[in-house]
Amino acid sequence: MRNNEKGQSLVEMALVLPILLMLVIGIIDFGKLFYTYMHLHLATQETVRLGGLGKDDTEIRAFAKDYVQVKDSSLLQIGITPDSSTRDSGQYVTVTLSYPHTFMTPGIGRLFGDTIPVETNSTIRVE
Repeated sequence: MRNNEKGQSLVEMALVLPILLMLVIGIIDFGKLFYTYMHLHLATQETVRLGGLGKDDTEIRAFAKDYVQVKDSSLLQIGITPDSSTRDSGQYVTVTLSYPHTFMTPGIGRLFGDTIPVETNSTIRVE
C-alpha cells in the first residue's frame, strides 16, 4: 500500500461536484416555479377584481399584461369567462392566467417536458 493520498480529496470532489450542482440548480428551478405560481395567483386575484367592478375584457387584459412581471409577456394567456358582452350584474366572472415555465435544470425536461403550464384562476361576483 502506498501512503501518499494527496489526490484523494480532489478525485472525491470531482465525483460529487456535478451531483451537488444539479441539486442546487434544481432547488433554484423549483423556487422559480413556485414564485411564478404565487405571482400569477396574486395577479389573478387583482385582475378578477376589475371584472367584479364591471370593467370590460380589454381593460382586464391590459391590466393583467401590465401587472404580471414575467420573462416573456407575450406567452401569458388570459382567459375571461363569460365575456363582457354577456356578463351582467349578479353573475360570476372567472379570470384564468397561464404561463409556461421552462426548466433550466438538465434532465428535468425529460421528466416533465420542456415546459409546464403554470395556471391560476379566480372567480368573483359582478356588482
